[in-house]
Amino acid sequence: MGKSWALLTHLHSVAGPSITLLYPLYASVCAMESPSKVDDEQWLAYWILYSFITLMEMLAEPVLYWIPVWYPVKLLFVAWLALPQFKGASFIYDKVVREQLRKYRGRNRNADADHKVHILKAEADHGHVH
Repeated sequence: MGKSWALLTHLHSVAGPSITLLYPLYASVCAMESPSKVDDEQWLAYWILYSFITLMEMLAEPVLYWIPVWYPVKLLFVAWLALPQFKGASFIYDKVVREQLRKYRGRNRNADADHKVHILKAEADHGHVH
């Protein structure tokens, strides 16, 4: 049992970096060198999401320490993001990130327009119209 547990632990420690870093790095370089831009989008979305996960993990580290299934769940999720059969990173980016950006930009455009109207009214009230 000792040798098989050591092998399993070693495979686990190799699988994480291979799935989350080595394969995505290789695939990103291949995507940059290919003429298609579709694969570029998948890998840019992957790195955006992976960076976000890493940042959240750093902030939540004290809590995640007490959740023993966190690492295997994260590994499965990141594999889903990275593997070309699923293209999860593109999917999540399109359905979540892009939608949130549209909502945020829409609110900011309205806020910017309202702000400009207030400035113009204030300038008109004070006789400073350009």
